[in-house]
Amino acid sequence: MSSPPLAKVQSVPRQIAWLVLLRLPLFGCVALATPELFGQLSPLLSPPFRWKLSTPLVGPADRPADPCVSIKDPTVVFHDGRWRLFCTIRSQKRTHQIEYLSFTDWKQADRAPRHVLTINNGYFCAPQVFYFRPHRKWYLLHQIADEKNKRLAPAVSTTTDLDDPKSWSTPVPLYQELPADGPGWIDFWIICDNTHARLFFTSLDGKMWRADAKLADFPHGWGLPQVVLQGDIFEASHTYRVRGEPPWYLTIVEAQDQDRRYYKAYSADRLDGDWRPLADSRDRPFASRDNIAPTDGPRWTDNVSHGELLRAGNDELLEIDPNRVTLLFQGVSDQDKQGKPYGQIPWRLGLLELDNPRP
Repeated sequence: MSSPPLAKVQSVPRQIAWLVLLRLPLFGCVALATPELFGQLSPLLSPPFRWKLSTPLVGPADRPADPCVSIKDPTVVFHDGRWRLFCTIRSQKRTHQIEYLSFTDWKQADRAPRHVLTINNGYFCAPQVFYFRPHRKWYLLHQIADEKNKRLAPAVSTTTDLDDPKSWSTPVPLYQELPADGPGWIDFWIICDNTHARLFFTSLDGKMWRADAKLADFPHGWGLPQVVLQGDIFEASHTYRVRGEPPWYLTIVEAQDQDRRYYKAYSADRLDGDWRPLADSRDRPFASRDNIAPTDGPRWTDNVSHGELLRAGNDELLEIDPNRVTLLFQGVSDQDKQGKPYGQIPWRLGLLELDNPRP
């Protein structure tokens, strides 16, 4: 497996490390504030956050037979020298499908050939892609329509050849029977630690949930979901392992500010631990209209929605480099969004680069 050229990070301290240093007696500060420790502190630990906004990089494909309205819900890995991007597309005839693009340069991404996956003739969307090392396979997690229960359901497809968009298997549901009286779940996400696969999702009512399966049982063996975070949150929760010794975990989750979308962030010491606020308010967001600045041209988006952090690897650990943080997201301006039903909003994809200095 190959990964993009990202700087190595030796260690990431806990969120409170900087405050601990400030509260130590002077002699203790001198003893502990070594160059090595200062080098370990990350921009991810220093809110309020600031971001540089790219131009729009990927828009809906031109398909006269079924005009495409939007491209959204991106997930991406870097493999064999190329970015591999999977997205939901909304079209006039088929409302929810997954499209695949492959390219070497983000500036050329919009010109890459488009491939609509043929794994499902019905509803399927909101993908997540990763390489599961124990099986030596690529997994594509997505949501499908469960006609029996009239609910969405998490499912996976697999391939051993990421270059061939026709090689993905038909969807296999994670649950053979959906949990009785389960939540109205949406936007599924899998991340693994040393013992378990963890399935996270939201339920559009201010709750984030988690279900667990032993690695030996993956992709089956899921337990009952439990609420692990509750607050003013909405959908599209994505969780990452932040590279370091010891590592820590970051969850970003979409929230609503009236008619706009933005991202909050939470941290934890382990995937089955408690989530602590890192940037969890409209005034101190992780990424929103108020803390992003265009680097070239006019502002093209007032929304930061359904984003995927670019990873330092491509396997089930979902590691990110805390000193090089880039968010791929779907955006749209207030003007382009105004008066449209959700399915007609012309979402496009762009990048945000974290612009915080090292603390």
